[in-house]
Amino acid sequence: MRKRGAVCGDWTIIGDTRKPFSGKLRGCGIAAPVRIRVVSDVFLSQLALMDCQTAITFKTWIENTAKPAFADRGGGLKGIRLVGHYACRTQNNQPRARLSEHARGRAIDISSFILMDGTVITVGNGWKADDTSDVMRDLHTGACGLFGTVLGPNSDRFHQGHFHFDTARRRSGTICR
Repeated sequence: MRKRGAVCGDWTIIGDTRKPFSGKLRGCGIAAPVRIRVVSDVFLSQLALMDCQTAITFKTWIENTAKPAFADRGGGLKGIRLVGHYACRTQNNQPRARLSEHARGRAIDISSFILMDGTVITVGNGWKADDTSDVMRDLHTGACGLFGTVLGPNSDRFHQGHFHFDTARRRSGTICR
């Protein structure tokens, strides 16, 4: 029996299905969009619009990397603060740049993690802090290969405060910076 609100054929991804849509730029839109709010009992700070491949990949990362990384901290992982999901735009919002994977519903940006005890660990500060830099690097490394692109604070000036994960597949392989 399907749990109420489950999407993508997975009872641990809670949200709703949406109608297909396109955006103002050519190539924007999602053919089979879902809007998710909880993944494997981890609450998202906002409803996130994406395709099922991205939602399932995100779930795999949460279960295999994020939850274990915080298992011994603050009672475990309670929530994730998002700063990006679907948006019809170019890469890094730069003029004349290629279309972002966000514009296809295949990307998610994470700014911080909320633990059961209320502790908030931001990607930007946590990346450099002595007590959390190991966890941040584990989160980053655990996404590499799973996602097509993984960008973190050391990648460029556009990603200093968050992780960018997307499910783009390239002939040249995955990008992990």
